Amino acid sequence: MSSYQFNNEISLAEQAEGLGRKALKLGLIASFVVHHFPDSWEFYIPNEKQSEALSPEQAYLKLKKILEKSPL
Repeated sequence: MSSYQFNNEISLAEQAEGLGRKALKLGLIASFVVHHFPDSWEFYIPNEKQSEALSPEQAYLKLKKILEKSPL
């Protein structure tokens, strides 16, 4: 059984931000931006052609996938 380290939207967003920092530090992504609004967070993981706002859920899943594929 998997143990999750989040139980609400804020802790999920914090986990996504942590994954983004880790991926950035490992050089797996070129940049990472988080916009903090009073009621939500928006994540941007730009690639060469586009950058669209991601929800905390989308960012978490995308960053987790990037880190899982990494040989590091």
